[in-house]
Amino acid sequence: MRNYLTILLVLVFGFNALQAQTAYEPTEKSLLWEISGKSLESPSYLFGTIHLIPKSDYFFTETMESTFKKAKQVTFEIDMEEMNDMSAMFSMIGKMYMADGKKLRDLLSTEDYEKVKTHFDGMGLPFAFLERVKPMFLSVMTDPDAMTLQMDGGDDGGMLSYEMQLTEMAQNQDKDIQGLETMDFQMSLFDSIPYDAQAQMLVKAIDSEKEDGGQLDDMVKLYKQQDIQSMYSMMNTDEGLGGFDDVLLLRRNRSWIPVMEKMMNQNSTFFAVGAGHLGGPEGVVALLRKAGYTVTAVSH
Repeated sequence: MRNYLTILLVLVFGFNALQAQTAYEPTEKSLLWEISGKSLESPSYLFGTIHLIPKSDYFFTETMESTFKKAKQVTFEIDMEEMNDMSAMFSMIGKMYMADGKKLRDLLSTEDYEKVKTHFDGMGLPFAFLERVKPMFLSVMTDPDAMTLQMDGGDDGGMLSYEMQLTEMAQNQDKDIQGLETMDFQMSLFDSIPYDAQAQMLVKAIDSEKEDGGQLDDMVKLYKQQDIQSMYSMMNTDEGLGGFDDVLLLRRNRSWIPVMEKMMNQNSTFFAVGAGHLGGPEGVVALLRKAGYTVTAVSH
């Protein structure tokens, strides 16, 4: 698997620049980090989530819980309470569909189209209603387990969302909930990637699911090991982000830093973002360190 960012840095800036860049990278295996220094009155915290995880694999340690309680506010990639706004949700549904009446059959070969159709038919999903959905949305739905998200706290199977679990905890503790981005911005990311490229990513996701249980299984394994560097490396590949890592990962990381700084200077904040955003030379940990903050792994 190729790391295009590393290759580009070596070619353009030379090895010394790459060494300086990677000096800020986290080396510890940890999902939880303390942010201090640079005149902050109290520390804030950075936690790496995985958006969907099997119930049997979900964990949130006592140290994570006690750290969560210290913060005055909780910030996600988007304001999770916005997900309960029905007008916002209806607006989002409209943005799930491709423009100009484009359909999936217009983007794929007959063979690949039949492969995708057979996959979703096998999941019991009405494919006729999915034909115009942007392929990247469909990619999220390729894993049958991902379609069994449950919030009832029961012992049966299904998936949990760290964001939803932490939102419930924040609400129970009367913490303010905010977002680094708006829902509209996240939806716009899908429009920055050509539909045909999205369609190929969808086919690869289905192939991966058939071959080895899908990327989710591999990601969950790394997540439980708290190996944020390997999670970053996994995402930063053709198979992970389809070559669009700058749009989906790096550019967003850079835009978050000034927003995080403003929030941290106002209140101690517990930031919960996808764990793939933490590692790497342009991950959130490295960028905060470059901005002058002390970012240390919280042992647990």
